[in-house]
Amino acid sequence: MERKAFLLRIDPKLWAELETWAQSELRSVNSQVEYLLRLAVKKRKGGLGQCSPIGTSRPPSSKP
Repeated sequence: MERKAFLLRIDPKLWAELETWAQSELRSVNSQVEYLLRLAVKKRKGGLGQCSPIGTSRPPSSKP
């Protein structure tokens, strides 16, 4: 699957939070951001089920 690359400017404090969160779920920050964006899009479309992460075989964490 082809991937679109883009530059994201982000507050360093938010980056640190995302980095910590990603590490706790054994993901890269990039994978974590993509996972969260997929969840947000799915929620916006009305789907509340699980969203499978891209680029990893690990299932989503069951942590709250």
